[in-house]
Amino acid sequence: MSRRDTVNSIFMRKTDTPAPSAGVEKNPDRVRTGAVSAMGASLQEMTEAARAAGRLQAQISSGFSVLEIDPADISNSSISDRIPVERDVDFDALVTSIAEHGQKVPILVRPDPEVEGHYQIAYGRRRLRAAAKLGLKVKAIVQSLSDNELVIAQGKENLDRQDLSFIEKALFAHRLEEAGYPRDVIIAALSTDKADLSRYISVARGVPQTVILAIGPAPKAGRARWLALVDAVSSSPKKVEAIIEDDAFADLDSDQRLQRVLSKMAARDAKKAAGDIWKTRQGQKAAQIERSGNKTRITFDERMVPEFADYLTTRLDELFDEFGAVRPQR
Repeated sequence: MSRRDTVNSIFMRKTDTPAPSAGVEKNPDRVRTGAVSAMGASLQEMTEAARAAGRLQAQISSGFSVLEIDPADISNSSISDRIPVERDVDFDALVTSIAEHGQKVPILVRPDPEVEGHYQIAYGRRRLRAAAKLGLKVKAIVQSLSDNELVIAQGKENLDRQDLSFIEKALFAHRLEEAGYPRDVIIAALSTDKADLSRYISVARGVPQTVILAIGPAPKAGRARWLALVDAVSSSPKKVEAIIEDDAFADLDSDQRLQRVLSKMAARDAKKAAGDIWKTRQGQKAAQIERSGNKTRITFDERMVPEFADYLTTRLDELFDEFGAVRPQR
């Protein structure tokens, strides 16, 4: 059962639904309208609260307390794990939910090691942003965490919500490595293994961050598509840059942007593979010329020009000398 179905079943059990009026046909497909639809984000947060209840209860019983803190006193982690998007519908819904029903799930912070009275966030950035936007204090659990524990908590909270896309995980892993975190800490933060971590980092290294940020998180895309983009970038980085700079590119959603780049690069490769055709003066298609990187292949059609290939190969030295004579000096 999905998260939304689970929450809906809970919600419906707790709600007394009046019997339909006589002569009025009830359509269950219309239930998700008006106020019920507006509560979607609240129900989602209730689900997170239920999933986190055991962990939070253990923390509180161990001496942790939930405080209300001014968002201005909380700074973000130095390692970003998300790719910003132009419009975040889920965030807008979260703001509405907190405004109407309050914050249900506390965020986790640690005391700032350098600034007295300030904090650094481990997880709950969206709730922090929502509280700041509404001008509210944010409910937070304060816990002493080392740098390693901070990024592990940050990574695990996102994985629990299954919220990060493949490329966001790849970027997070790469940024942690660049910041000097050891591999075992990165593996713990992503709940992965050495082989997958290497794949994440290789993809993040293989695609310029400008390209990744232009495409966005692409939540439906897995490793295969991003590996295909690594190949596309390595074969023609300027072509990829030209695609993402197209004005129409920004009008697409994130997954469509990735697909646009891959489709255009595939069409380019197909055209390149087809190569050029050499025709005789009589219009016969006598040879196909294929160029790939620093190699060129000429394939003669022996039916159209029989024995011409043999003739050409016997004159290669002579033709090369002629080429050297007319080639501009460098």
